[in-house]
Amino acid sequence: MSNVLDVSRPGAHVAHVWLNRPDVRNAFNDDVIAALTRTFESLSRDEDLRVVVLGAHGKAFCAGADLNWMKAMAGYSWDENRADAQKLADMLWTLDQCPVPVVGRVQGDCYAGGMGLAAICDVLVAVEGATFCLSEARLGLLPATISPYVVRALGTQASRRYMVTAERFSAVRAHALGMVHELATPETLDATVDGIVATLVANGPKAARECKRLVRDVSGLPITDELRGETARRIADIRASDEGREGLQSFLGKRAPAWLPQG
Repeated sequence: MSNVLDVSRPGAHVAHVWLNRPDVRNAFNDDVIAALTRTFESLSRDEDLRVVVLGAHGKAFCAGADLNWMKAMAGYSWDENRADAQKLADMLWTLDQCPVPVVGRVQGDCYAGGMGLAAICDVLVAVEGATFCLSEARLGLLPATISPYVVRALGTQASRRYMVTAERFSAVRAHALGMVHELATPETLDATVDGIVATLVANGPKAARECKRLVRDVSGLPITDELRGETARRIADIRASDEGREGLQSFLGKRAPAWLPQG
């Protein structure tokens, strides 16, 4: 277990990445940002990986910025602030570009930068009692670096409200708005996450990666001749691939595909 992250491989195709600063509610600082960047850069190069679970030890998922880090930033020049913010922006981009699905596991507080982490997850599971907050405006700041991911996950109208008011809102509200995909009790949180992980691992590994990329590439685009042609090309590519042929043959033959344990 590292100082700020706990990274493990419970299976050949699954990685767990846990924020590991429970004494400060897993708040961000330079070390956390650097560790997350390095970890996800490494995981993104792993061809055997099929899913990453992103969670946190302790009572809170992430309370935002670390107090000591904020004290240091208070004395920064504009250039120092710009460089510091760029590291956070680059870290979020690295996580967002992870080629395999990322499953978020949220409990307790999910504030500020923590909402950026939650927003990059492809599937987000939260305890019913978890609390979300874009708290920056209370401090005279704004959630700039996390905004592309939060607006995408939460929606424009909800982001307009919660960014400008800095109100807390519940996991139940986040679920109703579409940011949280599954609600769980503290007792069922891990089982719910494990069930989603099992579902993801059972899918064609290349297909799952391509599905994630497909959503990113077509989201918000007009349905033009060019886009229709591109989507036709993509399905032809996957159908003609070894994995696509194996998937169809196993389905028609009523057997498990080769990417699953046989027997």
